[in-house]
Amino acid sequence: MGNSEHVTAADVQLMQDLAQRVTAIRPDLVNSDASFGELAWNWGKGHAGAGASWRRRMWFSGGIPVAWGWVHLPRRVRMNDGSVKDVTGAYLAYQVHPDQPALVDEVIDWYDSVAAGLERTVLPSAADEFALNRWAAHGYRTDPTALGDDGCWSQLFERGLTEVEEAVLPAGFRFRTADEAGPAAAVQAHLDAWSPSPYTAESYEGVRQTAPYRGDLHILVEAPDGTMASSTIMWLDEVNRTAEFEPVGTHPDYRRMGLARAMLLHGMRRARAAGATHVTVACLGAPGHPQARGLYEGVGFREVVRDAPLIKSGLAGRGQ
Repeated sequence: MGNSEHVTAADVQLMQDLAQRVTAIRPDLVNSDASFGELAWNWGKGHAGAGASWRRRMWFSGGIPVAWGWVHLPRRVRMNDGSVKDVTGAYLAYQVHPDQPALVDEVIDWYDSVAAGLERTVLPSAADEFALNRWAAHGYRTDPTALGDDGCWSQLFERGLTEVEEAVLPAGFRFRTADEAGPAAAVQAHLDAWSPSPYTAESYEGVRQTAPYRGDLHILVEAPDGTMASSTIMWLDEVNRTAEFEPVGTHPDYRRMGLARAMLLHGMRRARAAGATHVTVACLGAPGHPQARGLYEGVGFREVVRDAPLIKSGLAGRGQ
């Protein structure tokens, strides 16, 4: 029903097709990194530098994608500050259509074969009881490190766009789009907000090449001195009339000024004008990361679902 290769732009569009169909019926079953916007963002920014370490398999029924897996294997990541990060374990992003639950076992078996001998992590939806039971049957357990204060798992938030308050910026600040500001400014805005980061001009070019990217929905806040102090990209899913914020970041020197709040409200109005009826955003859910949750809840977002971080040791995969 599928094969194992590197991840291409065409693959991502097939994955997005499945994301749209699952979103339409059970948005709470869309797994971490498997949403319409996350797929475009992760592939766009990462394929040039990390694509050689990616593997994927897809399952089809009647020519329509019903499941896929995207494995991130060990790699060396070079940051913009000159530092290097060695990723030693494997991570799986995946999605299975709710009407094909038995494919979860095939996805798990494939993951275990591709990443045999490595520590393996995965972030299924906490609402997917069937899948959680199947992962447990294959030896995956709750990841205690991920559930710590600084753990890496996310919550999905959503809100409607019937009423959106007006965005207000401090005096001298103004909204820009990436179309207006240009690539160099858009890249620098991301690096300033997220440094150290592997993001580069080449990463941004990959993002721009993804099918759903729109420069008019890539919003920045320009400070009086010309610095792009805050930025976000909105990914418009026209099928479900949803816009997804990913990423959202602010320069450290300009935090606690209300810029991100104003940018989100401004983005919501632009998304509504583009046809969206609701917006989503995912943020880190661990106790040590309360700022983003407070920001999103403060502009009307409410939690839909959260990740269930799971792990399997490398020793558990030997001999399979």
